[in-house]
Amino acid sequence: MAGRTVVGMDSNGQFVEWAVVGSDIGPLMLAATGEGLVSVVFHADDAVRDRALARLCGQLGAEPVESAAGRLAEPIRVLEAYFTGALREFRLSLDWSLTAGFNREVLRELASGVPYGTVVGYGELARRVGQPGAAQAVGAAMGANPLPLVVPCHRVVESDGGIGGFGGGLETKRRLLALEGVLPQPLF
Repeated sequence: MAGRTVVGMDSNGQFVEWAVVGSDIGPLMLAATGEGLVSVVFHADDAVRDRALARLCGQLGAEPVESAAGRLAEPIRVLEAYFTGALREFRLSLDWSLTAGFNREVLRELASGVPYGTVVGYGELARRVGQPGAAQAVGAAMGANPLPLVVPCHRVVESDGGIGGFGGGLETKRRLLALEGVLPQPLF
């Protein structure tokens, strides 16, 4: 999972580090602040990466500059272990500053309450945060998740057995669920 790393300073004068790394599901863009991992972006080819960096720079008030800073060393190591099947629980410092309110509550419940190799329905996740009628809002929270993969929105499925949506694409969701043993590995 080698990649290019860039660093900028956020609006509080803290450094923000970005890296694009290869993975079993394509290039991932990772970003970290002094608080921890703040963003994961799927399919981070040049165009996706540039849009994500522009959005992230606007949200955090940072302009990227090239650097070899090491805030992302641990997240990169953890993701490598996940993709080899050697790791089943993400234990990383996370910066939750890109989410708030209901979305943050749902995402924190997802991160702590839906372990590797399991799935949860949108409605069940809504019930867990005390909003039993908010299944659609849970879906919106999944779509706005700034930390997909690490905050495992791929583990949220429809109550009727459907796979549901996924910001990284349904094929990526299928591959992640297969990696975790929830779905069979694709034949091709």
